[in-house]
Amino acid sequence: MSTRDDSTASLLHLLHRAGQCADELFAANIGESALTPRQYEVLKAVDATEDPSQTHLVEITGIDRSTLADIVRRLVERGVLARTRTRRDARMYAVKLTSEGEAALKAAAPTVASTNARLTAGLSESDRDAVVRGLTQIIASAKSDT
Repeated sequence: MSTRDDSTASLLHLLHRAGQCADELFAANIGESALTPRQYEVLKAVDATEDPSQTHLVEITGIDRSTLADIVRRLVERGVLARTRTRRDARMYAVKLTSEGEAALKAAAPTVASTNARLTAGLSESDRDAVVRGLTQIIASAKSDT
């Protein structure tokens, strides 16, 4: 077995693997709602914003437009989101949580917390803070380049 020098590890691959680990932990613990992490983030963004348009949700979550439209469509079909045309622009949709959506969001919150805790269990508090800051900076930098 060979050892790998962390200084030569591909950041792209490590981020991908970390995302896979997070998704697997979340999926293993989410229970009946079977939400995905992205679906949870969309529900959370809808809950935090008054009747957001799908375009606004793209801006808030960073999920690309076509993927977000698919997520919203699936969540509407499941009855956790309701979608209506906006008053300002009849071509745009606004979404809001249904009572089922509120319940799903509330039920998923402990899984999100436990997934976050499990992912960072091997890190000190300062390392956890550094990881969050670093990832936030990576995202901000990537967004400014596009």
